[in-house]
Amino acid sequence: MLNMNRKMKVIEGYWLLFTDLISICAAYAIAILIRYHKFTRVMEPELHFMVLIGFLLVCTIYSFLLDWNREFLKRGFLVEFIAVIKFNGFMALSVMACLFLLQRGEDFSRLVMGYFVILDVFVVWGVRIFMKKALRVYFTSKSNIVKIMIIAKDSVLDKTVTKLKEAMDINYEVVALACVDVDRRGTEAGGIKVNASGEDVLDVARQMPLDEVFINLPDEDKEYVKYIIYDLESMGIACHYNIDIIERPQKEVRVGDFAGYTVVTYSINHFDYRRMAIKRLIDIAGGLVGCVLTAVMTPFVALAIRIDSPGPVFFAQTRIGKNGRRFKIYKFRSMYMDAEARKKELEADNEIQGLMFKMENDPRITRVGRFIRKTSIDELPQFFNIVKGDMSLVGTRPPTEDEFEQYNSHYRRRISMTPGLTGLWQISGRSEIVDFDEVVKLDLEYIDNWTLGLDIKILFRTVWVVLAGKGSK
Repeated sequence: MLNMNRKMKVIEGYWLLFTDLISICAAYAIAILIRYHKFTRVMEPELHFMVLIGFLLVCTIYSFLLDWNREFLKRGFLVEFIAVIKFNGFMALSVMACLFLLQRGEDFSRLVMGYFVILDVFVVWGVRIFMKKALRVYFTSKSNIVKIMIIAKDSVLDKTVTKLKEAMDINYEVVALACVDVDRRGTEAGGIKVNASGEDVLDVARQMPLDEVFINLPDEDKEYVKYIIYDLESMGIACHYNIDIIERPQKEVRVGDFAGYTVVTYSINHFDYRRMAIKRLIDIAGGLVGCVLTAVMTPFVALAIRIDSPGPVFFAQTRIGKNGRRFKIYKFRSMYMDAEARKKELEADNEIQGLMFKMENDPRITRVGRFIRKTSIDELPQFFNIVKGDMSLVGTRPPTEDEFEQYNSHYRRRISMTPGLTGLWQISGRSEIVDFDEVVKLDLEYIDNWTLGLDIKILFRTVWVVLAGKGSK
């Protein structure tokens, strides 16, 4: 897939950020005028100005870190409207949370906040609809269109043309085709005229307006391909050579350097290191807060566990982490000491189809254990695992060693990301799931669609699940 070139992406990103910031300022000014009628009547003007600065900062962070402008030109009006609502909701909640932490919430006009959110949704949405049209006109203008030639064999020419036309961004235009093994000049492929063969492809390229070339000759002699690429490069034309031996979306294939070699890296999972770094920072911050909460709760939970049944307060078990790394997971003990030994006796009563074990009325669970499981209190010590880096706040479910030893290739992919304290399996009715394949499906759905925004959404929904008493049974 040929994506919009870097120059166009930068233009799109910064123009959208600029217009968003201007829209916020305009909506905020109108909200203040509606509430106070004049700027001179604003109570706590310094606070109101700082709130505006907060909105602008959150907007900037949201644009670059959560990447909400991805696929901007391809999104429809309704999808854009929903995206703008989410953006304003996140921005308002973030600023209100800061006001609450600073104990200044009572000093700020709630009407201004309400007016602003409503106004900003429609102002930002309206400006973005205009920007869609303006950017489309700009990117498709004669000076910005990227003219591209496709060079391929007869057997793949039609398929290549069709695939590229579907996948290319709006600033690309296929202007020429070359069939290197059959003389198809004068015919068409995908509605585009074939105007070059293997013998005159370079002559045609020299004489026409052309910016880039896409070469799909995976089985062709390397010397011929090198000859074409060298000559095209000497003309100043950029070449895209298809070396993909496995058909995958481009986001899963990367060309780079490895130990001095130029390599093609195939990976189903490819995460932006910057966003992964932010995810880790969030984990550390959340983990430290969780550790404090665990320390406060431990004396009370420990006393209840000791009174209810003999044995240690904490339970440690080896689990499988990212890409097969083993680590000790910590929980408050919720079972009797002989739980592992009795597990084999209860295998016939397993309510899960597949590699997990679960019973609704598991006799190995203590009375206190049922309560701390229902309220998810037993999970609190895992915040120490999060701080250590063995786990994340949000991720996939970490399997036991017994489960892992029975994994096939499909199942193993669910541990290609750091396991989490919570995840899609937690907020999707984990107590009602009766098929291990459904757990795997949820984990892979999380991995394939991971964003920082998804993590935040799962964290909020997890809080609701726990407070609503929908924890594990």
